[in-house]
Amino acid sequence: MKDYSITIKSYEKKGVLGDITRVITKCGVNISYTHLYVEKNNMGSINLELEHVSDIDGLIEDLEKIPEIKSVEIHGSQLDIYGKRIIIVGGGAQVSQVAMGAISEADRHNIRGERISIDTIPLVGEKNIAEAVDAISRLPRVSALVLAGSLMGGEITESIKKVKKENDLIVISLNMPGSVTSIADLVITDPIQAGVMAVMSIADTAVFDIARLKDNIKF
Repeated sequence: MKDYSITIKSYEKKGVLGDITRVITKCGVNISYTHLYVEKNNMGSINLELEHVSDIDGLIEDLEKIPEIKSVEIHGSQLDIYGKRIIIVGGGAQVSQVAMGAISEADRHNIRGERISIDTIPLVGEKNIAEAVDAISRLPRVSALVLAGSLMGGEITESIKKVKKENDLIVISLNMPGSVTSIADLVITDPIQAGVMAVMSIADTAVFDIARLKDNIKF
């Protein structure tokens, strides 16, 4: 069985999405991610990440029998194309330094066959950062979160606790005042090194194993 990504173009009509999911479920396929948006001319575009597909040709044939569907395209899965994902959240200056280390280290591993992508969002304010952390559970492919700021705690800490409980997520924090450092897997002073360690902690081609370190270890 393999994983696939498909894009379905269909006429915007009530019940079409339900028909699509019924066909996919009937084939024993799991939908791991979906993104739907309406285009011009009353057309809809649906991107679906599918897991455990045993007969992709048969599935496409069944989907094309739905009258409202105009076309179905097959792609490689997002995991195969973009791979594991690191999210860096915090102040702009710190985020840029962490990203510098992460991108440089990811390049070394991606040359050797890894697929690791780096996402950044400069944010200030406890509520804004807490919302961004909480939303990670709704994003695909996220393997590590780096908290790059000068002071983080309160709602941010509670959001991290929730996300870690729901997901297999590595959390790395810069060494800063606030309670986030007490629940991070790694606390690192140098932002560039934090980016490097984030990549090393999720790369299959790295010899570093974060599980062998004690909790909340500081560098």
